[in-house]
Amino acid sequence: MLTEMPRTSDKLLIRQDKILKLLHANRSVTVEELCRSLEASLATVRRDLEQLESRSLLKRTRGGAIPIGPLFYEPFRNDQSFQDKISSFAEEKRRIAAAAAQLVSRGQTIVLSGGTTTTEVVRSLKTLSGITIVTNAVNVAMELSNHKDIDVILTGGYLRGNWFTLVGPIANQGSEMIFSDIMILGVDGIDAKLGLTCTNAAEAELLRRLASHAKQKVVVCDRSKLGNVSQWSLCDTKEIQHIITDSGASDDAVAPFEKLGIRVSRV
Repeated sequence: MLTEMPRTSDKLLIRQDKILKLLHANRSVTVEELCRSLEASLATVRRDLEQLESRSLLKRTRGGAIPIGPLFYEPFRNDQSFQDKISSFAEEKRRIAAAAAQLVSRGQTIVLSGGTTTTEVVRSLKTLSGITIVTNAVNVAMELSNHKDIDVILTGGYLRGNWFTLVGPIANQGSEMIFSDIMILGVDGIDAKLGLTCTNAAEAELLRRLASHAKQKVVVCDRSKLGNVSQWSLCDTKEIQHIITDSGASDDAVAPFEKLGIRVSRV
């Protein structure tokens, strides 16, 4: 019985996906390394890198490639509190984001809340195509502005300038029309008894509405958020299917969530 060989376009997608995964894991790659890993010719690898650069998925260097640098938000260059948010648990957030991106499949609609961890998630999702991203975070939409193979929907609303999120009546009304496969939530705190919380009442209201229309809800947070309670409730813990946190989270910290039947991944 003959086995159908992969089509050229399929092989191209598989190969380029491997390039992006290697780049995300190692933060840089050389052409020689890619030739060995992919068992591909020098010309093929160089052509793949050219195509990926044209899609703003990487930056070619002399003899290799590096990731596209994250967008820098110029008005906050000298804002120390903003810089502290970006740098806190930075490596952990990148690992959490990579794990969250693995849950997403072509054809799905994904809701992303605002925050530093979800910003890393959207950077990991750039390697995918044929998905729809719904968000109330302007910076998330900016991250995807050059990716024509990903549909981006903003909720609308008025801007909370300190973290680029849109809230208020217009955002709430728009959220009623949106149904998603997965909602990926960043939080200020998550407690097994008191639920998911954040610091802003308007944001909490919008996220509650978006969460109510999501088939699956995934929390992405570093270990400092586990057991923490902020000011405003946005979702009951029992409504969450999956928590992705970092490997530094202790057994005691995750046990209350596992008792509720929630899957907890430590990465």
